[in-house]
Amino acid sequence: MSMDAHILLVEDEAGLRMTLGDRLATEGYQVDYASNGDEAFDKATRLPFDLILLDVMLPRRSGFDVCRDIRQAGLITPILMLTARGQTVDKVLGLKIGADDYLTKPFEMMELMARIEALLRRSPAKPVAQQSIYQIGSLAVDLRGTSVSRNGKPVKLSAREFQLLRYFLEHRGATLSRDQILKDVWGYSADTFTRTVDVHVASLRQKLEKDPKQPELIHTVQGLGYKFAA
Repeated sequence: MSMDAHILLVEDEAGLRMTLGDRLATEGYQVDYASNGDEAFDKATRLPFDLILLDVMLPRRSGFDVCRDIRQAGLITPILMLTARGQTVDKVLGLKIGADDYLTKPFEMMELMARIEALLRRSPAKPVAQQSIYQIGSLAVDLRGTSVSRNGKPVKLSAREFQLLRYFLEHRGATLSRDQILKDVWGYSADTFTRTVDVHVASLRQKLEKDPKQPELIHTVQGLGYKFAA
């Protein structure tokens, strides 16, 4: 199972979208695409990404609007904005509405890759757990070998989903607040932006639970957060 970061690439120019997408895939990233602002917002708030590469000039909803709307929806996914204009006013606006970094076109691929890596490194590194093999019902998790299987079939998780699952396993039976999870798994303390946790939990449930609507592993504790079945 690969521990790749999932990146949402939002770019309306087909040529650049392909060039960037191919390069990101070559570097080992999982890439999903959006070609306009509405599609970008929909995917960003519905699917778990580790990073969003967001062009400013987009049809339907500008990159600035998308960035602001994603933050207002309570997501802290790192956003790297791409813009053709190097004006400082744009940069200030981008950072003010919640972008994490900013790159002006045309840019060097190496520079873009370095910025992406820097943003992805933000999350805290986890010490290796004492216990490394877990078997819960039909679910088998090998923390050291970073592999997960359900009913003997491998389950593909993104790097962040795996970190979140590991965190749950290490705190089985404890009620964990969204703030706590954000701080420990993402390295953020942003009380208002907790939807990131919900999106990743929903995705884990889709992949790990028999019936994601009636979860047996990751329970929601109303008003408090989540609890992994002991």
